[in-house]
Amino acid sequence: MLTRLKVSGFKNLVDVDVRFGPFTCIAGANGVGKSNLFDAILFLSAVTERTLAQAALSVRDESRRSGDVSGIFHRIGGQHDQEMRFEAEMILPKQGLDDLGQPVGASITLVRYVLRLGWRSQDSSHPDAGPLEVLEETLAPMRLRDASEHLLFPASKEWRNSVLEGRRAPEFVSTEEQDGQRIVRLHQDGRSGRLLTRQASALPRTMLSIVQSGEYPTALLVQREMQSWRLLQLESSALRRPDDFTAPPRMGSDGSHMAATLYHLARRAAANGDGKPDEAKATAVYAQVANRLASLLEDVRDVIIDRDETHERFTLLVCARDGTRHPARDLSDGTLRFLALAVMEFDRQSGGLLCLEEPENGIHPRRIPAMLQLLQDIAADTDEPCDEANPLRQVIVNTHSPVVFQQVPDDSVLLAELVEDVRYGTPPDGKPPVRFSKL
Repeated sequence: MLTRLKVSGFKNLVDVDVRFGPFTCIAGANGVGKSNLFDAILFLSAVTERTLAQAALSVRDESRRSGDVSGIFHRIGGQHDQEMRFEAEMILPKQGLDDLGQPVGASITLVRYVLRLGWRSQDSSHPDAGPLEVLEETLAPMRLRDASEHLLFPASKEWRNSVLEGRRAPEFVSTEEQDGQRIVRLHQDGRSGRLLTRQASALPRTMLSIVQSGEYPTALLVQREMQSWRLLQLESSALRRPDDFTAPPRMGSDGSHMAATLYHLARRAAANGDGKPDEAKATAVYAQVANRLASLLEDVRDVIIDRDETHERFTLLVCARDGTRHPARDLSDGTLRFLALAVMEFDRQSGGLLCLEEPENGIHPRRIPAMLQLLQDIAADTDEPCDEANPLRQVIVNTHSPVVFQQVPDDSVLLAELVEDVRYGTPPDGKPPVRFSKL
């Protein structure tokens, strides 16, 4: 769970410092830079598994497309900043798996990750490392006794005790000056163990991105947490498409494999130790999704998955009260988006951070409260302990809709507005910096 993000030098994010809870709504006019905050989150996620250049190219520049790496730097006039800095505070899951499927546990679950990148000059002695240079990378534990100063959202003592765990530890990644060179070190948990050292200027990627095994358990779980940060861009074509029996059992960020995901959720719930599935438990999963969809469409009776043995295909069907079956391909865009989120709600094994732009799209204004309630229910309930039924999940949405703004609890809102750049005045081109503030 991402609890705080500080960004400077990325697009029109200059000296930005925002706090997040389990559910956060970013409200503001079109074009102020709400999506740039999402892009900063996604860039941090990308640098844990790609080179720095690849991560930069995966992010939309100010012209809303992928292109020149320099397009992600803050610009004034025709010039871009030479550095960008990110600082992310987060709560980690206590347990996870390494690349070999072996269990690992975090030494501490409250950590801070700092990444500072610079624009590499063309005459650099490391041209193969790419256009971005690591100036600083650190991963450090945060003191659990100071958690109340860092976690500013309402949460019960039981919830905090269930997610905050660990012991005092040294840094897991550090950056130091040695013989005039910046050195990045990857430390094993504890004061002893193997130390991996690299020259920062020669790194084409972050040290965090190379962790694969349980030798560095906390760093690995930070990597896993950041890789779970994703932007949902639910596409009608993907949501309408049936799934082959071989489709993955988890929904994609575009909504693909919704039918296969729901089918496997029901099978998982029905599984018993004796090998005989409990069909009543499978039916209950479909009923829960149907009940959630009924809060949007009153005419819903059932949601089922048709298993076509001949064509080896799963098709999601919504059954009306008169018995009519509507396949996903016949449903409206808004209904499909809502249905996809309803399926995600019951995928308890799917944790992490979900970003969603304009959740009101395709939803009748009278049904927007149902959509917002669903999104809040996907996020962790901080009144109850974190467990399998209440996973460490987080939702951040952005909107320019006054209807959405009025329906969201005040303590969950961040207001986004443009401000004059005090360093340079109003830029002659490009976008002024954006500021995020609580109500």
